Order: sequence, then structure tokens, then C-alpha cells
Amino acid sequence: MRYTPISGQLFAKNRKKLAAKLKPNAIAIVHSNDNMPISADATHPFVQHSDLYYLTGIDQEESILVMYPDCRDNQVRSFKEILFIKETNKEIAIWEGKKLTKEEAEERSGIRTVIWTSHFKEVLKPLLFEAEHIYLNTNENTRDIITVETRDDRFRKWCMEQFPLHNYQRLAPLMNQLRVVKEPEEVEALKEAISITDKAFRRVLNFVKSGVWEYEIEAEIYHEFIRNRSRRMAYQPIVGSGFNACVLHYIDNENQCKDGDMLLMDFGAEYANYCADLSRTIPVNGRFTERQKAVYNAVLRVQKAAVDLLVPGNNLIDLNREVGKLMESELIGLGLLDTTDVKNQNPAQPLYKKYFMHGTSHHLGIDVHDYGKRYQVFEPGMVLTCEPGIYIREEALGIRLENDILITEEGPVDLMKNIPVEVEEIEELMHR
Repeated sequence: MRYTPISGQLFAKNRKKLAAKLKPNAIAIVHSNDNMPISADATHPFVQHSDLYYLTGIDQEESILVMYPDCRDNQVRSFKEILFIKETNKEIAIWEGKKLTKEEAEERSGIRTVIWTSHFKEVLKPLLFEAEHIYLNTNENTRDIITVETRDDRFRKWCMEQFPLHNYQRLAPLMNQLRVVKEPEEVEALKEAISITDKAFRRVLNFVKSGVWEYEIEAEIYHEFIRNRSRRMAYQPIVGSGFNACVLHYIDNENQCKDGDMLLMDFGAEYANYCADLSRTIPVNGRFTERQKAVYNAVLRVQKAAVDLLVPGNNLIDLNREVGKLMESELIGLGLLDTTDVKNQNPAQPLYKKYFMHGTSHHLGIDVHDYGKRYQVFEPGMVLTCEPGIYIREEALGIRLENDILITEEGPVDLMKNIPVEVEEIEELMHR
């Protein structure tokens, strides 16, 4: 394991919060992700299901959590919390390496009852006969584009076929309520991911020059991540120069960076399964033109004002509405919008959307687009991105600036405040 494991106390605390939200005599079941196939005998690197990790701290495939808070303990062991993990053997150890022992899984998760996954159904069935409600997990992220069947999906079909008369409940709304507010240990993991991301950005500032290729920049980012114990990118990185910066989800990263272009980078490190999310835009040759500087500083002013709106009591809908007004003013100042046209615009189709077409913020945590709903009121402990941008396709000029913000009672805390963002900082570091 590259990262330092988080204390099992966090995951015990998370399970306790979930148990308090379950109906009486209810059982909840959460599965790990699959090892996802590529083709032939190849698979993608394993990434744990964020809900299972949040509740157990277990980062291993073929793991299952069963929670039955109202289950009466027997004389041998408690079945109020059961962790099922994959049993290893000599063959697996030779080909794949070491797997968790029961003792290690108990220490990492804080769960005392650890059983091999091969015994899952025989242990589960008598518990289900006693339970009245069954909570099953589904993916209820509004950005969901998953087309493959997950372990949770397969289990749900089996369970509802075998036990059709139970009262089934959705686990996802409860997980949404819990995960959206971060515990201090989670914020510390996010800070470590952000620190690694900061190092990668500073490395890039020393590397970028006219003639480099976007994929070479991506390689520099990967290098710094891996050498600082990050296992992977938090998401597919965007490294787009020139017109590519105007493509919101450009991930090919295959073109050469030219003198005079701006380079938009959107990337973040993962650490202990928690995700950083940074966007910065820099001049390929190390110097902003007057036009580039004007657009850049317009985005920066909007970002600074938007951060001040990330306070308890606000919500994403109202945030985007206010940021839209700020963006209108900046776009008028840049000569991209006309005051009269803005005054007469259709409120349902604001003109600023031509140049700023995405939202200002999203929740951040174990998933880069973490749990959190649009109308949900901001609370202390939530972490959101703040990422305004201006994309002028006719000028092949795209600029986005993104920081990760912790909401507190005392006001927003910019977790990326130490990552360079001012024009003068960027130019100085690129010419040092």
C-alpha cells in the first residue's frame, strides 16, 4: 500500500452514523467494485467502491459489508457488523501478492467479525430471515453514465428474487446525507492529495515551454504523483493548449503546445482514495499577452468572489445564479457581451452561457464528483470546488481556474491557497 492507512476509528464512526439512520430491524449490504476487464486476461487497476471504502477503509476486491445493528449477539460472535473479505492462498500469493488477513482487515476497519467472502450467502441467509428491511446500494449520481453491471447490481437481483416479500429500502439517500459532510480525518486526506497536486503543478511550471507536447506534460504530472505516493490520477487529466482549452472534457492530450498559446490543465491527485481537483491555465511561452491577461484576471476575479459565496446556508442553484451575474459583468468588460443585449436577454437562456457553459462548483471527496445535491444547503464540513471559466472559441482561448474549498462556520477555507494563481506568480515561476 502506497498511502498511510487512515485510522479505523474514522470508518467505525461512519458506520455508527449510518446505523442511526436505518429503520428498526434493518440490514444494509454494500459490495466492493469488480476487477474491471479490458480484454483477454487483462484488467484495469482496481479502484474500490467509494461507499464500501467510506464505511470500512478496505481497499481490496471481493469485499462485502453487512450491517445489522439490531441483530442480537450470539455466544460466539456479533453479527451487527460483518466484513467479508477474499480468502487468499499460495497460488494467489504467488501471482497477485499478499491479501489482507482477517486480523489486518479488523484493524483497518474496526469490524470484529471478519469472514471469508466464500461464506457470504450461507451467513447472510439466516440474518435476512430475521430482518424486516433490507437496504441495498444503487448508483444515484446524476452524472451516472455507467453501462456495466456492478456487484451491487448482481446482488440486488439475487436478493430480490430470493427474498421477494421483504421491505426494500434505498441506501443511496442515506449515504448522500452522510458523505457530503466530511470528518476531520477526511479533510486531512484531501489536504495530502492537494499537497501532491501542488507539487505536480509547480513541476509543470518549470517544464512547459513552446514545442512541448501535451502528453509530455501529462507524464510530468504522473511522475510527481507517483513519487509522492499517489496511486493514480483522481480523474482523467485535461491538458489542452490553444483551441483544445475550449473543449471542456478534452482528454486526448495529443497536440504540440505552440508559442503564444494558453495551456489549460485540469488534474488532481488521489491519496488514500480522496481526490484533489485543480484547474490552472498558463501561457505556453511563460508570458501573458494583454488580451490573455485581461481574460485571465476576469476569471480570477469571478473565482475570488465566488469563493466568498461558499458559506453555510447557500446552495448550488443560488451560487450559480450569483456567479452568472458576476460573469455577465466581466464579459461585458471584455467586449464579449453587449449591455443592451444582456438587459433584453431571455432569463432562461442567459447570454453568458456562450462563454461560461458549466457550473461553478461540485462536491468533492472520495469521488471527484462526490455526493451532494443541487438544492442541498451548504453546511460546515462540506468541500466544494470553485471553477469559473471563460471559453472564447473564436479566439482559441480557454481559461479555467479551480480551487477546492472547505466550508466552515467562520467562512470558506481555500485548501489550495498556496498553489500559484496570480499572473505575476505564474510568470515568475515559469522564468525562474
